Amino acid sequence: MSPSDNLKILQEKMTEYMAEPGVKLGWLIDIKQRKVYIYRPGILTECLENPEIVSGEPILPGFVLKMQKVW
Repeated sequence: MSPSDNLKILQEKMTEYMAEPGVKLGWLIDIKQRKVYIYRPGILTECLENPEIVSGEPILPGFVLKMQKVW
């Protein structure tokens, strides 16, 4: 998410993307608020506040994003 983006609009887009066939995981990273929204089909959106890492498990086995590099 870039500084000029609108969070609500991007959240709506992420919900649309998750409805596409084959999409299993989506992350919306809000750098200003230090939040990561995790989207998975059929599961309520999860919001992590200021996480140190974000795991791609079980969709991306072994993938971990170290957030210190993002913040």
